[in-house]
Amino acid sequence: MWFSHRANREPAMQSLNIKVNEFLIDIQSTFPNKFETVEEIRQLFFKENPEIDEEIKYGGIAFNVSGQLIGGIFVYKQHISIEFSHGAQFTDSNDFLEGKGKLRRHLKIFDISDVKNKKINSYIKQSVNN
Repeated sequence: MWFSHRANREPAMQSLNIKVNEFLIDIQSTFPNKFETVEEIRQLFFKENPEIDEEIKYGGIAFNVSGQLIGGIFVYKQHISIEFSHGAQFTDSNDFLEGKGKLRRHLKIFDISDVKNKKINSYIKQSVNN
């Protein structure tokens, strides 16, 4: 279901998970300048796989495919972080991914233009289809 978040303070894309909806409303009131970017990132995950599950975990929105955690969105004061559970295996020809762990990598998003500029969709495709 789609809602206008400006008209009734509901998330732009309603989640099946009540906790996610509450979290999105909280982001909208706490970080209104980041809310649109979070919604854009969520839409990219669901565009890649409409059956993806989302939940609140580790202080952010976690995405699962077939019961496996594939990544998440975490909002901080200065940026948004998109975490990828198996990001170390991704093709990253532009060296946008950050992190040094065995598996995880992340992207820091400072404004909505980074969604396109950092080619987030290519990383989300790899995450969902890994």
